[in-house]
Amino acid sequence: MKLLLVEDDLDVGNGVRMALNDQGVDVVWVRRLAQGVEQLQDETLDMVLLDLGLPDGDGLALVREMRRRARQLPVLVLSARDALEDRLRSLDDGADDYLIKPFALAELLCRVRALARRSGLSGEAEGLRLRGLALHEGTRQVGLHGQPVKLSRSEFDLLALLLKRNGRVLTRQALEEYALRGGTGYDSNALDVHMSNLRRKIGPGFIRTVRGIGYVIDAEPLPAEVA
Repeated sequence: MKLLLVEDDLDVGNGVRMALNDQGVDVVWVRRLAQGVEQLQDETLDMVLLDLGLPDGDGLALVREMRRRARQLPVLVLSARDALEDRLRSLDDGADDYLIKPFALAELLCRVRALARRSGLSGEAEGLRLRGLALHEGTRQVGLHGQPVKLSRSEFDLLALLLKRNGRVLTRQALEEYALRGGTGYDSNALDVHMSNLRRKIGPGFIRTVRGIGYVIDAEPLPAEVA
């Protein structure tokens, strides 16, 4: 899971980032509202943790911008504002949960896991499944109709992201930045090579190329000629 943390306090931000990293969560941490809005371009984000009192504006402006863009990412507000009206306003503006500072990191992690479950992001326990294809993030194992499929690290990461976003087209840039982020100066054909290998290993009818944009795994089976 990839999470955007918008928090200007260094101590809080560092504590939250390290706690989430220890749970295997990829955290993008920014300290300004404008930086948070900019990060919304990242199609691979799964969740947002958001402070309200930011140096350059009210954090709820980011929630409103997300909803304006039809981004339905779950949002957990982290704020020292404990008044009922602040909590109600945050929820009315599109936040999904509200945690008052100071908070215990154990409670934060529980809230994040609960949001992930409600949003269909928690593939740890049962894994991701689609039309006979099964992927388990905890063990990094993939199976097809009960038979194991051996994938490289990048192939696994690409497949996991496509399965999580099944039915949504992901751009080439988003896929490259998410699954090929470990290297620098990679060949422009690297993504196509990985997709070709994935198709060979999991078979036709799963990954569809959207010409000029990127790739998608459709929830329903595809005719062989368009796969």
